[in-house]
Amino acid sequence: MIATGTCLTFALPRFSSAHGVGIVNPPITLPMDVTVVRDDGTNSPLRKIIQGRRTLLQLMFTGCSETCPLQGALFAEIQDSIAKAAGGDIQMLSLSIDPMDNARSLSTWLSRFAARKTWVAAVPSSEGINVIRTSLQRGGASTRNHSSQVYFIDELGRLVWRTEDFPSIEIVVAIMQRNGWITSGKRSIETTL
Repeated sequence: MIATGTCLTFALPRFSSAHGVGIVNPPITLPMDVTVVRDDGTNSPLRKIIQGRRTLLQLMFTGCSETCPLQGALFAEIQDSIAKAAGGDIQMLSLSIDPMDNARSLSTWLSRFAARKTWVAAVPSSEGINVIRTSLQRGGASTRNHSSQVYFIDELGRLVWRTEDFPSIEIVVAIMQRNGWITSGKRSIETTL
């Protein structure tokens, strides 16, 4: 957690998307027509989940026992840190890369981290997973099956920023501030660009 009145100073990456982290310029529109199954059991196009909302997205799968629990813990910490600062304007999406995941496994996974209503999980079909993953990695250096990056998706459904693998909560919050997603309010987080 970031304590009220805490002052953090660090540099955000200036890298372009060619390096796999930092600002994605030009932004990349995600494949909005891919159908996903949500943690509540509903089927919907990705568009319905992300368009019109700022979204922090992570790739995961419920059967993962190594990196995904760490990613879930990061989102839980982000959720707690930005709840008041964002006023519900930012959602988090855990997107499974395992087509065997289903609404029940996704719901159980979210429960493990005490997810609130602004944190959802979904899984596309195998084809949808490949299309989305390709969009997220376009212009980036990663060719891995599973990334531990946090992807920043704007209200238009465009990828605008990629973090490094396993970013700290301070980095994620600083990127949100830099992009105007949250204001510092009582927090004082200074970034050097």
